[in-house]
Amino acid sequence: MCIQCLTQGWICKYHIVFTPKYRRKIEFNQYKRDIVDIIKRLCKYKGVEIIEGHIMPDHIHLLLSIPPKYSVSSFMGYLKGKSSLMIFDMHANLKYKYGNRKFWAEGYYVSTVGLNEGTIRKYIKDQEAHDIAIDKLTTKEYTNPFGNKKK
Repeated sequence: MCIQCLTQGWICKYHIVFTPKYRRKIEFNQYKRDIVDIIKRLCKYKGVEIIEGHIMPDHIHLLLSIPPKYSVSSFMGYLKGKSSLMIFDMHANLKYKYGNRKFWAEGYYVSTVGLNEGTIRKYIKDQEAHDIAIDKLTTKEYTNPFGNKKK
């Protein structure tokens, strides 16, 4: 159980997924460490506990404990807005690729965790390995359907 739950008397946990604009994988991987530090700093400032988190090449999974004084939408607006500005301040070269200082795509996925916290934590931890395994299963050699066929 999280620290806030014990001391404050509330349990508000959410599984949140959001993506960089246009799901740009290459740029996202280059700035991964800075993004983690920025998200940690912004969450700490608002008193939001990161229970679990993982950055994939083209999206972020977070399991957060958000105080009930904040709505999920207001917190996500704050997190994505401030982190976007901080990313652009740290990496001025991004303004040429993104132009309008918006690093994140619009919207996000959110679900309440409830009693499924263990399952969600495992899902977030295993997400990258799962995606790699699925990619290996779905890749197949290209065969030319019009190539030479033996009779």
